[in-house]
Amino acid sequence: MSDTVASVGAETVSAPARPASSYSAKAHDPSKGPIKRQIVCFSFYKVMPEWKRLPAEERARHKAAFAEVLEKWNRPGEFLSMTYSTVGTRGDVDMCIWSIGYAVDELNRMRSELLSTPLGGYLTAPHNFLAMTKRSQYQIDRPDESEGEGRGAIRPGGQKYIFIYPFWKTRPWYLLPADERKRLMDEHIRIGLSYPRVKLNTTYSFGLDDQEFVVAFETNFPEDFLDLVQQLRETEISMYTLQDTPIFSCVRLSPVEMLDRLG
Repeated sequence: MSDTVASVGAETVSAPARPASSYSAKAHDPSKGPIKRQIVCFSFYKVMPEWKRLPAEERARHKAAFAEVLEKWNRPGEFLSMTYSTVGTRGDVDMCIWSIGYAVDELNRMRSELLSTPLGGYLTAPHNFLAMTKRSQYQIDRPDESEGEGRGAIRPGGQKYIFIYPFWKTRPWYLLPADERKRLMDEHIRIGLSYPRVKLNTTYSFGLDDQEFVVAFETNFPEDFLDLVQQLRETEISMYTLQDTPIFSCVRLSPVEMLDRLG
């Protein structure tokens, strides 16, 4: 896997798609100081049926309070949250909040404030994936939009759709010689680069959460992602995949639009 990175900035739902699968980068320049890595979290929530039976005016107040917390915690350069709807794409979750910051404590406080709202009392969290940014050890020569920032942080691309899943490799993968792993990854990277309209973000969870990686593919073209995944299944490296489910297909929306689709 390879990671897409950059500094936290303001959310731009309508930003144009960048045709860049970030599967590579140049080495970090030590003269620029240490890379500041980020905490990344994908939280998936399900609304209880009882909430949908509340009066419309009460639901509107609940949504407004929830959106207010999301707005409060969008701090350019410090903490960013993107919001997605999964209504109709998953049966076990209704929405996703993708947060990027620099401290676990900040993430903890932000989620605590969300769950303390009236709507929070009607939410369950069937899935939650915690990870951190880290420079990939597998690279090829290709310019990347975020090279100058040392690849220590995520730059969301602003595409309409995102496909998220946790990922584990088999133990035999880690016992392969480095040259053999690089050979297998070179094919993986080559295929990824053949789908320039799909942007890959890879984050690392070793010791932080159950999974080893969390991958998030941003695109405006779901058909490209489907074809990419099918082609990757046919690679030699796929034999070393232990698990790569559940997969979440998400539609990027503003907080207000996301909440309105709950009902």
